[in-house]
Amino acid sequence: MEDPKWDIPFLRITKQDIDSERLQCEDEGKNPDIFSRTYKRVSHLDLEDEENQLKAQELIDKIASLSVREDYPYREPSDWEGVLSQQEQILELPPLTLKGHELEDKIYGGWLGRCAGCLLGKPFEGWPRHRLWSFLRDGCLLPLSDYLTVRISPRIRKKYNLPPDTPFVENIHCMPEDGDLNYTVANMALLKKHGRHFTPHDVARFWLENIPILRTSSAERVAYRNLCMNILPPLSASFRNPYREWIGAQIRGDLFGYVLPGNPSLAAELAWRDASISHVKNGIYGEMWVAAMIATAFTSSDVVTILESGLSRIPVRCRLHEAVCEILDWYMQAIEFDEAVERLHRLWDENVPYDRSHVISNAMVVAIALLWGGMDFQRSICRAVQSCFDTDCNGATVGSILGVILGAKKLPKKWIDPLNDTLETGVRGYSRARISELARETLGIIDRIY
Repeated sequence: MEDPKWDIPFLRITKQDIDSERLQCEDEGKNPDIFSRTYKRVSHLDLEDEENQLKAQELIDKIASLSVREDYPYREPSDWEGVLSQQEQILELPPLTLKGHELEDKIYGGWLGRCAGCLLGKPFEGWPRHRLWSFLRDGCLLPLSDYLTVRISPRIRKKYNLPPDTPFVENIHCMPEDGDLNYTVANMALLKKHGRHFTPHDVARFWLENIPILRTSSAERVAYRNLCMNILPPLSASFRNPYREWIGAQIRGDLFGYVLPGNPSLAAELAWRDASISHVKNGIYGEMWVAAMIATAFTSSDVVTILESGLSRIPVRCRLHEAVCEILDWYMQAIEFDEAVERLHRLWDENVPYDRSHVISNAMVVAIALLWGGMDFQRSICRAVQSCFDTDCNGATVGSILGVILGAKKLPKKWIDPLNDTLETGVRGYSRARISELARETLGIIDRIY
């Protein structure tokens, strides 16, 4: 009897891999057009055929090996010394004064806010803006202001093809497993084992021992595949990895901010170590930016200061820095939220997987939600999700930052109570955990970090 055909995306080269590699190289300042004829030919091949797989791999290797053009305006190193050399003046912050229960409340707020924002965006992951906004209008839910509810009429459910397992809030009894929380838990467990001096190789080994490969996606799954082939960091991040600047690392940085309150520089360094096994350049900077912002949120409640503190920890002449500064300029111009979202969608085409999942487009969503959220938890996470792109990732990041700023006690019950203080994950040893206990474990790591 023949074995059944397996369909495991990202373990084999796909047409999306080739398309994304081409777009990635263009953004990196390379010119893949010299391989345009080969690209067209390989794109039409049956990539399930082993011989064609080899041709696809060869094409990706050729595109990735191109040199950056001389007039490329950005300086985007991936190595730590290079990153440090491209930072501008570091934004100094007041010293941390929180202790004991106050500090634990902030950490718990970060965990809860991350869960709530992720849960809000989870039903809409992959929805383009026209579909989400039409759905919200048809259901009299615009602007978004609550979790998805079973009270939505059967007609609307059918029209928008909502599956039976849609996470309606009435059917939720905990925060269900999601990659956005898996990595937060994984990094907590990593620090418990290795402390602040962990290496990228420690991260790689931890993944292999504690996270099943099919719990990963995009850049993380490619890096995992590379690790299994004994391709170690930092090459694991770039070898045949068209997703090396996607959002995956940006969703992994929160824990480093939680355990380093008031120390955004060290939080960014730990985030670099984590990100460098699966991402390069702006993919790394996204995680550094988020970790630094969360560390800053323990000492400042000013959103502009938090954003700028994060930016000061990444290279000043990188695309992510430029993009977030553009959002800050829009905010200073006092344009409306809807106009900011419209401008973003003119810059990035959410119908293209590369644009929808890239770290920069989603970092811009995070900045928009924080700035136009006005320090209001509900408004901030709802605007993160309503802006579309990677809805659950952005809701989680914005919820995490606001959760730290406000603390658990000040988070609205309508967003927190449905979680039942419980989180499910795909990380070994943490299949089901109390969120409050995760916060206490996080607090306990702080003494080891310092």
